[in-house]
Amino acid sequence: MKMPDLSDSLTGAKNLLGWELVHHTPEGTAGGIIIETEAYHQDDEASHSYRGETKRTAPMFQSSGHLYVYFTYGMHWCLNFVTGDAGNGQGVLIRALLPTRGIELMATRRSTNVFSRLTPGPATITQALAVPPNYTGKHISETTIELLPPKKVITDIKTSGRIGIKKATDKQWRFFIEI
Repeated sequence: MKMPDLSDSLTGAKNLLGWELVHHTPEGTAGGIIIETEAYHQDDEASHSYRGETKRTAPMFQSSGHLYVYFTYGMHWCLNFVTGDAGNGQGVLIRALLPTRGIELMATRRSTNVFSRLTPGPATITQALAVPPNYTGKHISETTIELLPPKKVITDIKTSGRIGIKKATDKQWRFFIEI
């Protein structure tokens, strides 16, 4: 499987934009184009890896291409692609997708027929694509998730401070595109 450059979190956050994230499940296939990401690194106080490796954060310290799926706010699962070399503690949060396939399946999983509400945030993505928590720590090649390269070159990448966090919000590590 061809992969984007995930040599570090900032590079990976930009390079994942435009790629189609697809999950094949027994129920069917669902996916969308990655249109928003956020970068995190162990030197960043907003990162789960900031305080070092723990049982929960161990996947972030694996090599690029591994997945870090974590539970947050006692109710949501979120998907990250680990970046960099093993031992580095960094990753990219997938923040939003533009749905492209399995729309009806995503609508059923999300209990909504409103297209714009299918995958507008990290928790909605894992729910719409049915990304299981046990994917954490697995390399993407060991899962039924697939990344398909962009159909066109992505050039107009916008950036802003990260959202949904309380620390290090000034870092311009949120990246997004308009399609």
